[in-house]
Amino acid sequence: MSDIPSNKPYLIRALHQWCTDFGFTPFMAVFVDSSVEVPMEFVKKDEIVLNLSLEACHQLNLDNDWISFQARFGGVPRKIMVPVSHVLAIYARENGQGMSFPFDASQAGKLKEGAPENAEKPKASRPALTIVK
Repeated sequence: MSDIPSNKPYLIRALHQWCTDFGFTPFMAVFVDSSVEVPMEFVKKDEIVLNLSLEACHQLNLDNDWISFQARFGGVPRKIMVPVSHVLAIYARENGQGMSFPFDASQAGKLKEGAPENAEKPKASRPALTIVK
């Protein structure tokens, strides 16, 4: 039974389509670790909530293994890369309807080998400053 593919990416795509069809704003909660590429300054308690509306993100790609898109954070365009295994929930902002998913930490460790080759490593979000006298 372990060789049955996950239905999670299909459910994510279906809920995204449902939100879009009915004029809701699809939000996605993500568990953040080193395999997730998001603006770290917006991460709180190892989680971030991302707006997946067509107005907020460009080049949205909801694959079976990765979710990727470009979005602006504070006016700065950023590339977002999220493993499907790290998606905690997808829901409509307006009414909270959607679906949450259990997070399996054992699956998270396997992502390093399966990461896309063109994916860039997340950059440090805070500059290091030193005092010069």
